[in-house]
Amino acid sequence: MNYPKGEELNEGLLRTIEGCRICVVVFSTNYPASSWCLKELEKIIECHKTYGHIVLPIFYDVDPSHIRHQRGAFGKNLKAFQGLWGKSVLSRWRTVLTEAANFSGWDVSNNRNEAQLVKEIAEDVLTKLDNTFMHMTEFPVGLESHVQEVIGYIENQSTKVCIVGIWGMGGLGKTTTAKAIYNRIHRRFMGRCFIEDIREVCETDRRGHLHLQEQLLSNVLKTKVNIQSVGIGRAMIESKLSRRKALIVLDDVIEFGQLKVLCGNRKWFGQGSIVIITTRDVRLLHKLKVDFVYKMEEMDENKSLELFSWHAFGEAKPTEEFDELARNVVAYCGGLPLALEVIGSYLSERRKKEWESVLSKLKIIPNDQVQEKLRISYNGLGDHMEKDIFLDICCFFIGKDRAYVTEILNGCGLHADIGITVLMERSLVKVAKNNKLEMHPLIRDMDREIIRESSTKKPGKRSRLWFQEDSLNVLTKNTGTKAIEGLALKLHSSSRDCFKAYAFKTMDQLRLLQLEHVELTGDYGYLPKHLRWIYWKRFPLKYMPKNFFLGGVIAIDLKHSNLRLVWKEPQVLPWLKILNLSHSKYLTETPDFSNLPSLEKLILKDCPSLCKVHQSIGDLQNLLLINLKDCTSLSNLPREIYKLKSLETLILSGCSKIDKLEEDIVQMEYLTTLIAKNTAVKQVPFSIVRLKSIEYISLCGYEGLSRNVFPSIILSWMSPTMNPVSRIRSFSGTSSSLISMDMHNNNLGDLVPILSSLLNLLTVSVQCDTGFQLSEELRTIQDEEYGSYRELEIASYASQIPKHYLSSYSIGIGSYQEFFNTLSRSISEGLATSAVSDVFLPSDNYPYWLAHMEDGHSVYFTVPDDFHMKGMTLCVVYLSTPEDTAIECLISVSMVNYTKGTIQIFKRDTVISFNDEDWQGIISHLGPGDEVQICVTFEHGLLVKKTAVYLIMCDESIDKETIPSPYPKEKQKKNVIVGFIKEICNV
Repeated sequence: MNYPKGEELNEGLLRTIEGCRICVVVFSTNYPASSWCLKELEKIIECHKTYGHIVLPIFYDVDPSHIRHQRGAFGKNLKAFQGLWGKSVLSRWRTVLTEAANFSGWDVSNNRNEAQLVKEIAEDVLTKLDNTFMHMTEFPVGLESHVQEVIGYIENQSTKVCIVGIWGMGGLGKTTTAKAIYNRIHRRFMGRCFIEDIREVCETDRRGHLHLQEQLLSNVLKTKVNIQSVGIGRAMIESKLSRRKALIVLDDVIEFGQLKVLCGNRKWFGQGSIVIITTRDVRLLHKLKVDFVYKMEEMDENKSLELFSWHAFGEAKPTEEFDELARNVVAYCGGLPLALEVIGSYLSERRKKEWESVLSKLKIIPNDQVQEKLRISYNGLGDHMEKDIFLDICCFFIGKDRAYVTEILNGCGLHADIGITVLMERSLVKVAKNNKLEMHPLIRDMDREIIRESSTKKPGKRSRLWFQEDSLNVLTKNTGTKAIEGLALKLHSSSRDCFKAYAFKTMDQLRLLQLEHVELTGDYGYLPKHLRWIYWKRFPLKYMPKNFFLGGVIAIDLKHSNLRLVWKEPQVLPWLKILNLSHSKYLTETPDFSNLPSLEKLILKDCPSLCKVHQSIGDLQNLLLINLKDCTSLSNLPREIYKLKSLETLILSGCSKIDKLEEDIVQMEYLTTLIAKNTAVKQVPFSIVRLKSIEYISLCGYEGLSRNVFPSIILSWMSPTMNPVSRIRSFSGTSSSLISMDMHNNNLGDLVPILSSLLNLLTVSVQCDTGFQLSEELRTIQDEEYGSYRELEIASYASQIPKHYLSSYSIGIGSYQEFFNTLSRSISEGLATSAVSDVFLPSDNYPYWLAHMEDGHSVYFTVPDDFHMKGMTLCVVYLSTPEDTAIECLISVSMVNYTKGTIQIFKRDTVISFNDEDWQGIISHLGPGDEVQICVTFEHGLLVKKTAVYLIMCDESIDKETIPSPYPKEKQKKNVIVGFIKEICNV
């Protein structure tokens, strides 16, 4: 570290080490003579353990073993200061020196070129800081030795094109090693490319070789490249890359043809270029005449145990109880990293008996049968459903959304919610951050081998067809069988192959059908009746034939179809949940939805000819999602669409002709997301703010969370010429939100119902110009929102109220809880002990509080001139029934300042939990001499007898424990209580 001169190594300076990611430590013979250096090293090791800092030691003319064991001149220098530092401190420093010396670093001798060393160190640090690395394994046990050996060879070939092969059986870590090498050296090359899963690309894509050539050129040249033929691709590679120094990694090559189109000749690449190839077939490397073949070997016992332990126990060593079992499992894994990972994860957190059972299984599987080892997790699946889910995902759903796959497989009766979870727990399936399903290629190979073997043992029993060759064979030769449950055939868009529907006649049990650019002719009635998923990209017909039976289908995905109409006549599809017709550019209208009762997701994105949504959409009681994005010919939505109470997401962005959303949108009770950017809608529906579930809105230029955009929307209705953002304060706490309004030339009446419906809008503050406007707005609030409050009727009826029907409700505002408790207790006890059929409310108790009380639901007071209020207690005495209580019927409390012309409305949720922030909002609107009225409003006709407000006026110097009760002394109470009550209540 570079610290300021003349300063001690204090805690502040040491803490700067925490901000580092990489610490380079230079050891020399005199290093232990500096307590500064040793303290610094102690902090570095601490940060490595706590924060994962990278430690890179440089051993400058000192043997690393001398530091590790404190021997030689280094050890003598350390021991010389023992008396100065003390044994305990010296012991700590010995420990950190040993730990630091165990890190891999640079051993610098006198004959070492220091300039070259500095370059190497700089490159290593930059590489470790580079954020463009290939993703690596979480536990890189044993990886460094492989990387060092390959890089050691490469560094001696800097003047020529060097081709290196990494060879070995599946699961040994060839790809992981290649990624580590790439990460270590890729900064040295201006052009670089890492092509993964070449085997997979070529097996699933007829244009595989072209795509690989395009990826190679695009990555190295850093620009998009399109290639028309493989021959042109070869020529372009040679012409574009022959003068470039490039790093190229070709991963999982299985055919020599793949190498011929990507690196057929060394002359294709510039001097100093490096080509790394990983493969399972060493003959390909010999045929290409590579410079160096690195053979991946199985891990030794110690490294295998460490890797296995990380996955099984979360640490580098097995627990004592499982030590012997763990070593036995590791022995049967044969040093295969993937098997150690899969089986270790499978055994994680299992009981000892389960370990013993698994070990018994392992004993019957030969060590050289890698696929059989990987099948242990598969064989451990609980039932045929979990196995079917595993096989279906492998063949059809890798890369698909988990929720989408779950719906389809549930429709097949496979209980995929729990099934996929089990597969994830056993490391057979992974879910990426975008919720897409992933599977390790070797596990996928094992899965597909299971299917192949089943058909070998029982000819005609092949359950799933996914290789293009197999599917083509079945459809051209009509060799389908009842055993086939899934079929995939992906052709290129230029394909002119055409098949007869008759080829499906014998596939009675077909559940999953995935076709791309496939044309079928003939009678679609031959297609299976048990289909649950149909994915048909570029569906060729103008409408789906009536005899194409889809009665059991869960999901229909016909993206980029040729459809004009979905069906000529309505179809009965009782189980259909997902209908995706996106990018169907000729589709003019949606189908009749009358007989699609289970539909949950309707996706019609980018259907530019769509101009009509059938009114029966309103019958879909289970619909959750409608996506009409970029349907540019759609000018209106059927009124029935607003009946969809279940709808959660509505997407209308890019529907440039839709100019209105109806107020009926309030009927969509569960709508959480509304996205309608780039439409012709100019006015946000008033009712939208009354939607209780809405969370996100993008409409009319307003975009964001509803709690943030609603206030701006409301203000835009009130004063379209004003800038609403500058007029609002939002408090995004637990549940509180405040909106402030100026009512110049505006009428609150139209907005009151809207304001009252906002769940997150708990406080409204209104500024008026005149006293008349103030009175009118207050009357609007009381009459239009809550109904006319009949004070005369209440007053005439109040005298007839028996005392035992009277109850009180108190509201404390401010932080003086002692006063509030005292007053509340006084009022409750007064009502309970009063001998008259009337109301007991305490009066003034100077200097503690001032009291103001009136009959009815409101009370007036003047803010005193001579003191500062510390809080308020508001009390109402009302006629109660078992059904109606004040806290249940309370709607709001309004505070009207006639002097300043303001109205503050506090909704129920604010009133029952007033906090310091609310009190500050109240006091900021009050000043000495202000004339103020407080109104309390209830629903269900709750009758208020009397309202009182207590202005708490004492200051912090008064001992709160001495606050007196408003009662007379107990011994006098019985004699004076009646007169006392009459006096303070003025009866």
